[in-house]
Formats: sequence, structure tokens, C-alpha cells
Amino acid sequence: MGGSSAGVLVPWVSKADEMGASVAPLAVSSSETTDVAGAPAAEGETVPDRSRDAAAVEADAECDRDLLCPICMGVIKDAFLTACGHCFCYMCIVTHLNNKSDCPCCGNYLTKSHLYPNFLLNKLLKKQCACQIAKSASPIEHLRVALKQGCEMSVKELDGLLSLLSEKKRGMEQQEAEMNMQILLDFLQSLRKKKLEELNEVQTDMQFIKEDINAVEKHRAELYRVRERSSVKLRMLFDDPIPTKLWSPTADQHNSILVSNFRSSLVRAGSDNLQIRSNDVKAQLNHQEHQRKDAFSGSETSSLIQSGRVIARKRKIQAQFKELQECYLQKRRLGASQLHHPKEKLNAKVREGYHAGLEDFQSILTTFTKYSRLRVIAELRHGDLFHSANIVSSIEFDCDDEYFATAGVSKRIKVFEFSTVLNQSSEVNCPVVELATRSKLSCLSWNKYSKNVIASSDYEGIVTVWDVTTRQSLMEYEEHEKRAWSVDFSRTEPSMLVSGSDDCKVKVWSTKQEASVINIDMKANICCVKYNPGSSVHVAVGSADHKIHYFDLRNTSSPLCVFKGHWKAVSYVKFLSINELASASTDSTLRLWDVNGTCPVRTFVGHTNEKNFVGLTVNNEYIACGSETNEVCVYHKAILTPAARHKFGSSDLDDAEDDAGAYFISAVCWKSDSPTMLAANSQGTIKVLVLAA
Repeated sequence: MGGSSAGVLVPWVSKADEMGASVAPLAVSSSETTDVAGAPAAEGETVPDRSRDAAAVEADAECDRDLLCPICMGVIKDAFLTACGHCFCYMCIVTHLNNKSDCPCCGNYLTKSHLYPNFLLNKLLKKQCACQIAKSASPIEHLRVALKQGCEMSVKELDGLLSLLSEKKRGMEQQEAEMNMQILLDFLQSLRKKKLEELNEVQTDMQFIKEDINAVEKHRAELYRVRERSSVKLRMLFDDPIPTKLWSPTADQHNSILVSNFRSSLVRAGSDNLQIRSNDVKAQLNHQEHQRKDAFSGSETSSLIQSGRVIARKRKIQAQFKELQECYLQKRRLGASQLHHPKEKLNAKVREGYHAGLEDFQSILTTFTKYSRLRVIAELRHGDLFHSANIVSSIEFDCDDEYFATAGVSKRIKVFEFSTVLNQSSEVNCPVVELATRSKLSCLSWNKYSKNVIASSDYEGIVTVWDVTTRQSLMEYEEHEKRAWSVDFSRTEPSMLVSGSDDCKVKVWSTKQEASVINIDMKANICCVKYNPGSSVHVAVGSADHKIHYFDLRNTSSPLCVFKGHWKAVSYVKFLSINELASASTDSTLRLWDVNGTCPVRTFVGHTNEKNFVGLTVNNEYIACGSETNEVCVYHKAILTPAARHKFGSSDLDDAEDDAGAYFISAVCWKSDSPTMLAANSQGTIKVLVLAA
């Protein structure tokens, strides 16, 4: 055991004694080694052997490992030696012996009575620690230690040291002050630059506003002049005792007869009758005066009504003033930037004094303030006596907007005539065609060129093309392995349609063949698919990975672009135009995208959608969707909050509140670009709604 102990400690001690120096740090830094190796040899000196230096470093590293506790692998603290010659931290070995009675290194029998304090190793470790601290200490710490230890120093040396320290302090304070001033100056310059940019932007906006105010006031003055001319003409007509219609030949003849009769009566009747006749003439003139006053009072009434509408529209503007302001500035700046493009200069001014941005904003403002609510003009019950489930999952108009079809969990496609629904009561609406299917239906798509062809997708993954006239299926595509959520006919190629399914596949079909034409395998469930209305090769795909993938079907290896922004599944995608795409998600937002970019143009909020498919429909100006609060929300595409709402449910407020938690809107559909739309809720109620002032 003694030999084992000597093998750990003695060689290291003997080496230090042979060198004739105090214990030095065991580890040699790489910088020190480099300095030694890279220093040029002085004249008469022998260049040290690099292999010997490396061996010395390796030996020091080995010594470092000898100073580690075998249990905790850290530098030994409060070293204790065992009877078998091994050193451990006291707490480490005691903790070990509480569980086992053997040495962790050699396995010999060991108890606490066989432990002895290793004073020599503790002393060496303290010296090593002090050397390491001294080596890493700063000059200030060395000076502080020297002063604390009572280093002898003359007054002159102390004065010089104090002067040096004072000069150093002044230099550091000067440097700190300069740095602080530089930081302050940089901040103020950055702030001035930013404020100047804001000022330039505000001045530019003010110039835009000034120009537009002048243009609008000029045009308004022209309208006033036209109205004044019309009012003068109208006043002249009422003030003239001889109406213009008396210039007709029949009127002249009638007047001559009246004059001759009047003269003859004067001859016969005398002065009394003359007085009576004069009273009649006065009465007739008074009657004309009353008619004129009634006409003007009627115009005043209409002006009051018009004034009430203006007030209501102004209130709506004030309620959305911030968003309208941003919209105006965006349009105006864009219109101003287009003036710098020669190709667009000709179209920049659509009216004298009117710039393109102002014209665009006026159109938006007029459209936005024109409507403020949704009015019900018809209602029908979609219920089925043989099916308790009445949820309508899809509504589609035909290409001429004469008929619309509905589908849902009742496993039936029902086709209604729109004019009949408007003119008859909700109790007697019967479908003109009804098609029975094998499974619950998720989506419909009417062929854009043929009124009698409609496609459906169902919960079994089957995509079916129907002939509405014969009530027979023309094609059945069964390649999807799971529920197919969406189907859509191409607007430019009537024989092509696309579908998406829970099997994470998008399939393109042709009515001219039974197998799919194109198959796109994706990593997430497909919730919706939609053709670009101006192309037969571009398709937007919304999926459960929170993204919208925009594909060119001529190369489906990767999408043209991926629209990211939603943070839940994308349930619907719809095109407002060939460049504008709207999307709905269960994150309770709608987003508007430019297909040429990847960032959302606008994000709409105000409805609730967290778990259900609540429908999405678009036209040129408006986006409408359902809500899980059992109401329909309509957004103008330039404004972030709803422009109009309609709540389904009972007319009784309490019942309506109860319905809001149990029912939701399940499908919506615009009637082309008109202000009329269809909306259905989960009760199976379908309403015809129209935007109203």
C-alpha cells in the first residue's frame, strides 16, 4: 500500500525538489508554449527541443489528472488518504462508504476508520490554487495584494504612483465622457434622421391631401353649379303663371275659349259677378302657390333623408377612420409612385385633377360606406324528414346564377331555382332536382361552362361528376384513400377539376379519362383546393400545416411559392382576381395575399373560427365568411374589420344568445358580383341576404 501511495505523490514532489523551485502551476497555457517555441534563440543559446516541451506539457497534464478525485472527477477538496493509498475528497469517500465498504479504485475492504488526512496534498493544492489565482490576476489585483502585504515604498515613489494613477483616472474619465457624448450624438443624429424622414413623409402626405382637397372641392363646386342650374329651372317652372305646356296648340285653343267665355260673362254679369270671378282667379293662384310650396317641402324632406344618410356614412367613416387613413395613404403613395413610370403616366389621371390613388380610394370609400348591414330577403328550410342532420357544408351557384345547389351530411345534393326561393315562402321551397349519394358530402363545384354538370367530394374520398338533368353520375374517381374535403372545376378548361383529401394528396382529374392526370403528394392533410380563375395550370392548396401552397401543374416537384402566416389549419382558399387570393383558417382570421408575393397584404379579424368549417366566399370587393357565433361577417377587402354582420337565430334575444353557442355558419356563397349572397347554418337554415345601407 505504501508503494501505491508513493506512485501518486512522490514522483511529483521529487521532480519539484530536483528543479529547486517552488511548486509551479501544473498546466502550461498554449500561449506560453507558443511564446517559448516561437522566441528566437539568443546568441550562444541552444534552441529547446519541441518534443521535450511537448513531453513536459503531457507530463503536467498527467499530474493534473492525478489531482482529480476519482469519484467526483473534480480537483480534490479536503484530501483524505485511504489505507490502500488512494486519495479522495473527504465528502466523496464518506458518502461512498455509507453505501459500500470498499475502495472505489481498487475494491479493497475499506471503512471510515481506514481514512487519514493527507496534509501534504492539501498544502500542495493550496499552493497550486494560489499560483493559478496569481497568474490570472490583473495588475491592479497584484498591486492591491502587494499594498496589503505591506510592501515597503518611499514617499517619493508613492507620490509618483499617485500621480500616475490620478493621470490614468483623468484619462479614463475623459475617454468615458467622450464615449458618452458620442453615443448621445449618434442617438440624436439617428433620431433627427428618422424624424426628418417622418417629416418628409408627412409633408408629402400633406401635399397629396392638399392636391386632393383642391381637386375634390373643384369637382364638388361643379356639381353644385349643375344642381343650382337645375334648381333655377325648376323654380322658374313653378313661379311662371303660364306653364310651358300652354304653348301647345290644344292649350292655346282652350285658353282662347276660356278668355271669350270670361269676356261674355263680364258683359252679362256686371260688377258683382266680376268680383266673384276675381276671387276665383285668386283662389286658383293660391292653389298654384300651395302646389309650389308642397313641391319644395317635398324636396326639403328628401334632402333631410339624404342628410340622414350622409350622417350615417360619416359615422361609419369615423368608426374606421384609422384604417381608412392607412388605406388612403397607401393608395395615394402608390398612385404617386406610378407617375414615375412612363407606361403608366397616361392612365395616372382618370379625371382632371384626380390622381389614380385618389380615384381608387374614392371607389373603396364609396363601396365601404354604401352598405352597413345584411338584410334577409328570403329564407328556406333545408331540413329532411328522413335525416336529423341538416348541416349544409357547401353552396354553389351555376354559371348563370339561375340555380344554386346545396350539399351536406344529409347525403343529398339539392338544386333550387333562385327566383322561386325569392318569390315563395320558406315553408314550400322544394328542390327542382335532388341527387342521392352514398356518403356525406363535403364540397360542390359547378362546371363554369355547363349548367347541368356539377362535381362533388365526399367523406369516403370519392369525387363524382354528375349530370343534373339526368340525375346520373358521369364519372366517379376513387383514388383518394381518405375523406376528400374539396373539389373545384377549372374556369378556363371545363374538362379539368382538382381535389384535395385527408390522404395528403392533391389530384387533378379530367372528365375525359378515369384515372387522375396529376398527383401531388404532400406532407399534411389537404383542406381546400382552388384553381386560379385566369389559368388552368395554377392551383392554390390550403393544408393542415398552416400554409398555402401555390402550384404550377406543369411542374409539381415544388410549389411556385408558399404563403405563411396562419398559425392553424387553412380551411378555405378563394381567388378575388387572378392576382388576389383570400384564405380562411381556424385561427379566427382571414388573410388576403398577392400571388406574386409571399407576405399577407391584409389580415381580417372580427369573427370566431376555431374548430369548424364555417365557409368562405369572395367577389371583386367583398369577402364573406361564417362564424361560430352563428353569424355571417362581411369584410371589404381594404378594411380589416367587418363592414356588415347578420346573426342567425330566434328573434328573441335570449334565444339568440342560447343559439350562438350551439350553432355556427357552415356555408356561404356570393351571387356573382352582386350584393346578394346565400348563407347556411348548422341547423339547416338557408337565408338569402343582401347588403343594405
